[in-house]
Amino acid sequence: MRLNKYIADSGVASRRGADRMIEEGRVKINGRKVTELGTDVNENNDTVTVDGVKIKPVSRRVYIMLNKPKGCITAVKDDRGRKTVMDYVECGDKRVFPVGRLDYDSEGLVLLTNDGDLSYKLTNSALNIPKKYIVKTEGEITESMLKELENGVLLDDKPTKPAKARVLDFENGISRAEITITEGRNRQVRRMFEAVGLNVIFLKRVELGGLRLGGLARGKSRYLTQKEITALKEL
Repeated sequence: MRLNKYIADSGVASRRGADRMIEEGRVKINGRKVTELGTDVNENNDTVTVDGVKIKPVSRRVYIMLNKPKGCITAVKDDRGRKTVMDYVECGDKRVFPVGRLDYDSEGLVLLTNDGDLSYKLTNSALNIPKKYIVKTEGEITESMLKELENGVLLDDKPTKPAKARVLDFENGISRAEITITEGRNRQVRRMFEAVGLNVIFLKRVELGGLRLGGLARGKSRYLTQKEITALKEL
């Protein structure tokens, strides 16, 4: 088994997060530091540690939906002492990690799990997994702006993939819109709207791969139903 998958299946981090841990020299196999990506591990005979703590793939998968509030980061821990999504979930003795990112000032649906394969699928931009957001901006969103957002805007000299966008309402100088993207670049939705001249004052993720936030209250979490888990795995 690849080392990053072993770490992800242990509920420590996603595969990408595991790769960073390996590159940072935080992972050892049988007492020897490993920094090379693509390293294999024998899950039956090898001993793997992260930051000195022995880890092992879990047998029971956990899937939790959180309505992330503003003012916390999408991470397991923070060196600066800020709140993380882990402060809002209860998962007993099971280790889970957040799938993907939702920035500090945004709120909405965050999935936490110890299923490394599902996390990899949902964050792989090549699979075009849809993510839907509700956005509020200062000023009116014009038809030409919508077309730009849908056709793709340049971020870091690379165009965004085609998106779906529509205006929900415009009142007292504030526009409310819905946008669905299939990528997960850093602060992507905010930057897309900024690229067409709009300042985002509110951003909430309401759907991920068909999984809907629904009426879950801000700061609350719940376990996914078996039907929801099956639907995500079938994407």
